Amino acid sequence: MSSPTSTEYQAPDIVSKASDYHSETEDLMGEKMVLNMGPSHPATHGVLRLVLELDGEVITKADPDIGFLHRGDEKIAENMHYNQFVPYTDRLDYLAPLANNVAYATAVEKLMGWELPPRGQALRVLCCELARISSHMLGVGVCAMDVGAMTVFLYTFTEREKVYNMCEQLTGARFTTSYTRVGGQLRDMPPGFEATVRRFLDECSVTIDEVGKLLDNNKIFRDRMCDIGVISAASAISYGITGPNLRGSGVVRDLRKDNPYLGYEQYEFDVPIADEGDCYARYAVRMEEMRQSIRIIKQVLDTMPEGPVNLAHEKSMLPQKERVLMSMEELIHHFIVATQGIDAPSGEVYFGAENPKGELGFYIHSTGGGVPNRLKIRSPSFCNLSICSKLLPGHMVSDIPAILGSLDFVMGECDR
Repeated sequence: MSSPTSTEYQAPDIVSKASDYHSETEDLMGEKMVLNMGPSHPATHGVLRLVLELDGEVITKADPDIGFLHRGDEKIAENMHYNQFVPYTDRLDYLAPLANNVAYATAVEKLMGWELPPRGQALRVLCCELARISSHMLGVGVCAMDVGAMTVFLYTFTEREKVYNMCEQLTGARFTTSYTRVGGQLRDMPPGFEATVRRFLDECSVTIDEVGKLLDNNKIFRDRMCDIGVISAASAISYGITGPNLRGSGVVRDLRKDNPYLGYEQYEFDVPIADEGDCYARYAVRMEEMRQSIRIIKQVLDTMPEGPVNLAHEKSMLPQKERVLMSMEELIHHFIVATQGIDAPSGEVYFGAENPKGELGFYIHSTGGGVPNRLKIRSPSFCNLSICSKLLPGHMVSDIPAILGSLDFVMGECDR
């Protein structure tokens, strides 16, 4: 598939900057300085601490230091019912909570052997793609702001605010939505929601084009991003990088295509890639992904099936509130599910979803009952950040904001 970028340069391998620098300075005896960048530096996008070893303005060594949030989500999940953990998934990639809800719930449903009705699947796809647009809008905006393009941030943040308005309309919350349940959604789309989404898609398409006009051929932006932070395809694969960062290195992998779930195989969309592997390539991939998400959402709305959005007939699902208030049997059913949780079978499953940051995976080991025996989260930001110690040496200190902004990580996943 062709690259969305219009660059004509040939980017070097990731190790070239560091190796060239060391070969030129190996005979020099200059004193080096150790500098802490973060965990409260704006360019580290959260509580990330970089321990840098500098020779002047050139980075000779970089160690990312994480763990400042101290969350322990995985152990928390092993001490509560499956549905009780849904709000904690909001706090993983807190820039795309709807997508986290869907990934976790789908993993548990795989353990249960459940398949959502068509409308429930379509509604989840809609939520995931809205979350992708919201996350990429912020990622592109803050990356541009880090390298000096303040106006772009105002454009993208305005569109992200519209997504939050729709989240409030759909879920009742703007930020930590907790919308998805194991076996379905909390509620169906409210009246007028489809018209709101369609209006947003039209406005968002215009904004994406405007941002492209501001950045694509901007000399300052290209000088700060092109040929900086180059990750080769081999290095990206060996470090377990996923998502736009992997596709920006020329590797075609998208779980929505390679391992379809929630009916993604029904929708037509392209997987954008770029071969250069630098900061600009990762930016260009995210820009095109937003256009493809708009394309998917339009198809979802055009083909939205009728019917329920959850598996209300399952004994492990909470009954409707009206029935609980009118029937003793339904009240007992509600009490059992609320106190004992889902009666999951014994076994182990893994499910990975194509989140905005990359592959968000949940491994669940169950010995039966309503609480998982073990739960492991495969967070994309943690894996994407692991390459920093290899990627940063040989660059200037001023290149760090561009590189970190192009990686587009979120520390809630890293310190899970």
